[in-house]
Amino acid sequence: MDCLSFIAEQRIAQAIEKGELKTTGWENRPLPLDDDHMVPDDLKMAYKVLKNAGYLPPEIETRKEITRLEQLIAQTEDEHQRLQQMRKLSVLMMKVDANRRTPANIAHDDEYFRKVVERTSVRSGDTKK
Repeated sequence: MDCLSFIAEQRIAQAIEKGELKTTGWENRPLPLDDDHMVPDDLKMAYKVLKNAGYLPPEIETRKEITRLEQLIAQTEDEHQRLQQMRKLSVLMMKVDANRRTPANIAHDDEYFRKVVERTSVRSGDTKK
């Protein structure tokens, strides 16, 4: 065991004795790993540092925006707003696909979008009395 590992083990043991570190939920179990299998090996550490600092890669931010738009589309009752959000969603999906070597599989819920489009009928010049 090298010096750094020895010091780390001592500090962990001291923290447990003082009650500063609770191990009841994780004792004899591995810690959960981040799902970073899509990140290239040479960028994993940089992404982890950025993630811990509160920053996200642009593709992840775009995916969050896509999820937000999908929820907004599902909840919106106004057909014009729904159509506008669907256009934004389409543009974001094309943006994600354009930035990748292989197309992203984020349009996996085609059945959902088909049903939304079937329910959406925009009437121009239609006024309620």
